Amino acid sequence: MLDSRAQLRDQKALPASYFDVDGTLISSNVLHPAAYYLSHQQTPLQVALRFGKTLANAPRMAMAELADRRTFNELLFSSYGGMSSDRLELLADDAFNTAMKPYLYPKAKDLIKTSRAAGHEIVLISGTLDFMLDRLADYFGGASIICNRLEIKDGYATGKLLKPVVAGPEKARLIREHARINNHDLNDCFAFSDSYSDVPMLSVVGHPAAVNPDRRLSLLAKAYSWPMFDLGVNT
Repeated sequence: MLDSRAQLRDQKALPASYFDVDGTLISSNVLHPAAYYLSHQQTPLQVALRFGKTLANAPRMAMAELADRRTFNELLFSSYGGMSSDRLELLADDAFNTAMKPYLYPKAKDLIKTSRAAGHEIVLISGTLDFMLDRLADYFGGASIICNRLEIKDGYATGKLLKPVVAGPEKARLIREHARINNHDLNDCFAFSDSYSDVPMLSVVGHPAAVNPDRRLSLLAKAYSWPMFDLGVNT
């Protein structure tokens, strides 16, 4: 007779639903929370200095936005260098209510509810920072998160991201890792995204779906008969 513990270990967990966030569940992106933080420094001089640094990086960020999302994230979040971890958390609720919650697509919460009702683990995957994605997870009634995290030393952000940086094809690897750790069979799992850049993430699961898709993803979804739908338009 097989050991009951071995049997439990070999059993697959219920599926997971992996949700890209920016452009999929919300119409905004990582720039909106960043702009909130940059504009809510303790003094006008600090605001000017941080915006100045970000503007100086703007040409490189624009190029990275098209070619290398990892570099884009690293450049953007370097502007957080010197902020205290206490202040990052202190502003997080207002930042979420101002720069993320108003941009939720009307039917985003319904999609999450549908997946949860099917018994799926809800997983949000995004290049945004953990203290923002935590708030979105709470808003949805709880979810696991895969996201970027700032390096903190002596209570202050260094301006560097901890590895792995969540962007582009790295999302696919992180989904595989999450599924392995949590005993999900990827063939039974679902993934949702709006962007052609997330094709690697969509391709690792058995049930990909294009949500509010850009043109290239829309064409690919039609070619492969992937489900395709939108979550409503924010006004």
